[in-house]
Amino acid sequence: MRDPGRKSLAQLENLCKQLYETTDTTTRLQAEKALVEFTNSPDCLSKCQLLLERGSSSYSQLLAATCLTKLVSRTNNPLPLEQRIDIRNYVLNYLATRPKLATFVTQALIQLYARITKLGWFDCQKDDYVFRNAITDVTRFLQDSVEYCIIGVTILSQLTNEINQADTTHPLTKHRKIASSFRDSSLFDIFTLSCNLLKQASGKNLNLNDESQHGLLMQLLKLTHNCLNFDFIGTSTDESSDDLCTVQIPTSWRSAFLDSSTLQLFFDLYHSIPPSFSPLVLSCLVQIASVRRSLFNNAERAKFLSHLVDGVKRILENPQSLSDPNNYHEFCRLLARLKSNYQLGELVKVENYPEVIRLIANFTVTSLQHWEFAPNSVHYLLSLWQRLAASVPYVKATEPHMLETYTPEVTKAYITSRLESVHIILRNRDGLEDPLEDTGLVQQQLDQLSTIGRCEYEKTCALLVGTREEELKSHLQWKLSLEVTLGLSPAVGRLTWLVYIIGAVIGGRVSFASTDEQDAMDGELVCRVLQLMNLTDSRLAQAGNEKLELAMLSFFEQFRKIYIGDQVQKSSKLYRRLSEVLGLNDETMVLSVFIGKIITNLKYWGRCEPITSKTLQLLNDLSIGYPSVRKLVKLSAVQFMLNNHTSEHFSFLGINNQSNLTDMRCRTTFYTALGRLLMVDLGEDEDQYEQFMLPLTAAFEAVAQMFSTNSFNEQEAKSRPLSPLYLCFRGLLFFFFAFFWLFEWVSLPCVSLSLSKIYFNQIRIFKYLCPLLRSQRLQFDVSSPNGILLFRETSKMITMYGNRILTLGEVPKDQVYALKLKGISICFSMLKAALSGSYVNFGVFRLYGDDALDNALQTFIKLLLSIPHSDLLDYPKLSQSYYSLLEVLTQDHMNFIASLEPRVIMYILSSISEGLTALDTMVCTGCCSCLDHIVTYLFKQLSRSTKKRTTPLNQESDRFLHIMQQHPEMIQQMLSTVLNIIIFEDCRNQWSMSRPLLGLILLNEKYFSDLRNSIVNSQPPEKQQAMHLCFENLMEGIERNLLTKNRDRFTQNLSAFRREVNDSMKNSTYGVNSNDMMS
Repeated sequence: MRDPGRKSLAQLENLCKQLYETTDTTTRLQAEKALVEFTNSPDCLSKCQLLLERGSSSYSQLLAATCLTKLVSRTNNPLPLEQRIDIRNYVLNYLATRPKLATFVTQALIQLYARITKLGWFDCQKDDYVFRNAITDVTRFLQDSVEYCIIGVTILSQLTNEINQADTTHPLTKHRKIASSFRDSSLFDIFTLSCNLLKQASGKNLNLNDESQHGLLMQLLKLTHNCLNFDFIGTSTDESSDDLCTVQIPTSWRSAFLDSSTLQLFFDLYHSIPPSFSPLVLSCLVQIASVRRSLFNNAERAKFLSHLVDGVKRILENPQSLSDPNNYHEFCRLLARLKSNYQLGELVKVENYPEVIRLIANFTVTSLQHWEFAPNSVHYLLSLWQRLAASVPYVKATEPHMLETYTPEVTKAYITSRLESVHIILRNRDGLEDPLEDTGLVQQQLDQLSTIGRCEYEKTCALLVGTREEELKSHLQWKLSLEVTLGLSPAVGRLTWLVYIIGAVIGGRVSFASTDEQDAMDGELVCRVLQLMNLTDSRLAQAGNEKLELAMLSFFEQFRKIYIGDQVQKSSKLYRRLSEVLGLNDETMVLSVFIGKIITNLKYWGRCEPITSKTLQLLNDLSIGYPSVRKLVKLSAVQFMLNNHTSEHFSFLGINNQSNLTDMRCRTTFYTALGRLLMVDLGEDEDQYEQFMLPLTAAFEAVAQMFSTNSFNEQEAKSRPLSPLYLCFRGLLFFFFAFFWLFEWVSLPCVSLSLSKIYFNQIRIFKYLCPLLRSQRLQFDVSSPNGILLFRETSKMITMYGNRILTLGEVPKDQVYALKLKGISICFSMLKAALSGSYVNFGVFRLYGDDALDNALQTFIKLLLSIPHSDLLDYPKLSQSYYSLLEVLTQDHMNFIASLEPRVIMYILSSISEGLTALDTMVCTGCCSCLDHIVTYLFKQLSRSTKKRTTPLNQESDRFLHIMQQHPEMIQQMLSTVLNIIIFEDCRNQWSMSRPLLGLILLNEKYFSDLRNSIVNSQPPEKQQAMHLCFENLMEGIERNLLTKNRDRFTQNLSAFRREVNDSMKNSTYGVNSNDMMS
């Protein structure tokens, strides 16, 4: 390697210092830019070695390690095998000779080793897999001092973690092959080594005050956890589903889990090491407790569960370490796994079950009473009891489960602790967070409590009824006091919890077979909540409480799910109780209460977004069920809403400068629900429809009047949001089936002017008009010109908007999507919807000299050429809208594509070629369809050109053929790509890939023959004949045409071909490099 000189090294070290130490942003950015250029320089590799050898600072060593990791990770122009082997050996020697490196440098070098090992896992040198000797590589570290041993264990831990994680720069199929091979060949040996080292450590008197021994134990536990947390079967579960998954331990690992000493090792470690280490030990136990059930037979599983329960019992009997929040959290997870992986019938047969369930119940009650301690961990405890309670009806074991004793205690502890929390919060306003503020967490816990509370429901109801009476008396006493405001009343906070809990236990009815007695209890609880609602609503003019109102809405939602609709027996004792106490004799009267509450909330809470949003969602849910809708429309209150949906009666409909986007979106929900209600009895009653549309028409007239004044300017309009009207319009589009009426309304001068006048609102308008333009949603009379008129207006809007976009000039990269690409994407979606709407014959435009279609298509081309190729795939919404539009154009407007300039055609073909390898299956499938249409068009035109016909090819077709003959490499490249994906990748849309492939082969028969020979010759000699036969079978019975019958036969042959090729290539160390095919 050439010496770049000490001056060059000094400059690099100075840049590293500026990057990591300086506080000046400009200096840091300049240093970062310079170091990026260094990373991309041709002599980066040699300079990295010099930095490691001669660098005087840890930052320069970190830079070298990071740059080397990027070099070995790149997919384009990868490093040769010999060079990667040299780097791997150099890193190991470097770590072995420098044990005192900075921690972050050591970690970066270990990351480099892990990356080289993973990416080179299948690389061979003289029939030897040179990167599969990880355990041998670290043996010399493990046999040395504690410092070296830490490095060796960290290498194995990082390697396990690296192979378990997929990255976006390499195909997922390659990642899974590497992970599966690593799992089968090395992972169990690493796990066994880790457990043996832990046993050795636990057998010695560890001096955990010694930092090195402290670090070794920590790294061993991390290594064990990484082994147990490995994605054994490629499910790629995310962290959010972690607590629902089963650890799919391979059968070859059975011996380790049948040996009780493995499980005992971790319980012993928990009791023998300081609490700071215990969370990792408990995490390992959580994974061990989650091993798949099928790993054991019944007897083995019972024995394993017995040891597991004994270990849990020992921890509960000595709970001192659980005062640490991390230990407490992991132990709660461990308890939850007891029921998620084992049945109640198995648990009750464990010898110490009565004592263990008592200890767990006491632990749960204590945890609930101390609600402020690790509140996020309570989820796991409630999850355990929820699953236990849900299993009661199905348990067949003769042993008592004792849940009838302990479940009511858990329910009581939750209710009482939440009621008591109100006083504590009021006394410590600055020190504690109110649980009611986190509505998501509250709802999650209530969903779990709904099942727990239904077990021994009589006791739950007795507790709720008694508590509610006391709280209501307290509330009435407070009401008479003028010295205390509503928001500070403890009684209101406790009532809020009670309403939430009552709603939850009523919603839990779905989990159990309910009896008449329980329905009567539900009726008793509902009566009390409705009485409370009447009391609070009567005082809303003076004061109200937002949290209590949200609890009411939660209660109404649960009540609606259970007792409103066809599935409810109207003879239910709940309705009898409501009739006796409140005079609500049937469902219609109950629905009138719902609507009354909805109107009250919209009247008094119109400026409170959370309440307005949930209230309108309740209205929307009520409008979905057909039986309830039929009853709702007969109510006078509903008719009032249908005829008076104005800001005068519903304040949230008013245009307010302070309104945010969420407030505005409430309008869409409101008009969606109103639309459903209107359509129930609308039929052909045009008068009723016009009456309903009057308020909206008046609002648009006001906007149009503002536009028509000379004083109007766009900046002023931006300060007065016009989006509310468009959001109302969007709500109408969701439900309307009488689109011909809606179209006529949109065609009114005041509405059309308002929809098209302002540039900055056009993105939203396009979004809202797309549903209107969809296929089969617009059906006009045969004598109506409205289809053509609609497309004309659509074309005008797209053209006007496109021209404005094209004048934007250079847009900063961080704003390019918001300012440019988002609008273009919606433009593409709107044009696609218009072209595929099936409401206009597009041949009419050219026949009569109308340029509407040409203008829209030319605007599409201009917008497309303004987008870099990379952006088409970098932004998912843009790529989906573009490729779906291109699919329509290649299917129905191929003559337009053929008439484009050569550079535009090559741009489109390049975008299709890149889209074939996209990770998004929808994009890939769309590209296959586009390619199929183009290839079919080409094949037909070529076939016609070789036949004697009286009618010559049109000018567009002739020019398109000429362009493709001038650039055959583009079609050949796509043939290579499709064949590469089918043979070597995890092809998830094989049928779609097969459709263009036949046309590509017929257009490039000589190239396909060369490609086939290349693949056959790349195989080992003994497999070449089998591969040649696979290709022969692929084309067997295939004729030289693209008729449907011939295509279907080819698709069948391709399925058999892919199976045979995969079987042929198994156990082959040769294979063919997919990059060779692409060259």
